[in-house]
Amino acid sequence: MIAIPLIYAVTLNWNGRDQTLECIASLSRLTYPNVRLLVVDNASTDGSPQAIAARFPRAEQIVNPVNLGFGAGFNVGWRHALAHGADYVFTLNNDTTVAPDILEQLVNALEPPEVGIVAPVIFYAAAPERIWSTGAGRSPITLEITGDQGRYSPLPTQVVEREFLTACGLLIKRAVLEQTGFFDEQFFMYYEDSDYCIRARAAGWRLVVAPKAFMWHAVTTSSGGNDSPMYRYWMGRSSTQFYRKHIRGWRWLIMLPWRWGSMLKTTTRLLSEGRGASAWAYLRGIRDGMRHPAGGQVSARAGGARSDAESH
Repeated sequence: MIAIPLIYAVTLNWNGRDQTLECIASLSRLTYPNVRLLVVDNASTDGSPQAIAARFPRAEQIVNPVNLGFGAGFNVGWRHALAHGADYVFTLNNDTTVAPDILEQLVNALEPPEVGIVAPVIFYAAAPERIWSTGAGRSPITLEITGDQGRYSPLPTQVVEREFLTACGLLIKRAVLEQTGFFDEQFFMYYEDSDYCIRARAAGWRLVVAPKAFMWHAVTTSSGGNDSPMYRYWMGRSSTQFYRKHIRGWRWLIMLPWRWGSMLKTTTRLLSEGRGASAWAYLRGIRDGMRHPAGGQVSARAGGARSDAESH
């Protein structure tokens, strides 16, 4: 009898009790026969861990005493999954729901040995038939994602290769995590997935989208929306860290005026819309991104659980 690979489904929660409960309810209906559910909680104050334990006692939880951010929070879950024998790790946002057969579809797409990461087709939760993401290409010069993540493209009819996959939903082979490592924890929020995709591809892994694997996403709920001060701060900071990490040599001759123009355009728009707090937060984020460069990848071979995490 052939053993069925173990999949750890890992989601991250920060004061998103109701959405996380809905996400776990969706995961509890998965038809894949060998899956464990893990919620990593980033020091929520809304009673999330207690509510999850009461409603879904079989879901594992790790409660961090402080908010570690997106990348470091997921790294806690990835480390736990590998330590407990996971063959694959399914990483998903807590504001998502999934089709019951999503894991079967994703696993099938991961069969070729050179394929390391696969994403589902992701739809808007508020418009269930409208595509939010089918991955994206990437400009070879600016490294900016291209194709608008496939949001307005027709539904793919076959497995398609991408240069960028959003961490909103990813199935990752254990070998990828062991070779590429974990998220760069210098990215507190945003761009950690773009950085990870570059690193995985550099290690020789292909990234693909499975056309019959479906997920629905509520979109930017944890940060308050695309133009909230929190969102704009972290986008400004993380984007600056990302480009400082990956742009080299002559590409800066193109990147500097391009980024300067982007900063002026975004700031002007926010101010014209009366979003002064968001504009200021965005500029502070760029400043802080210059002060705190990224580059500290976390090895998957570090072993053990973080000393600042409490497991339940």
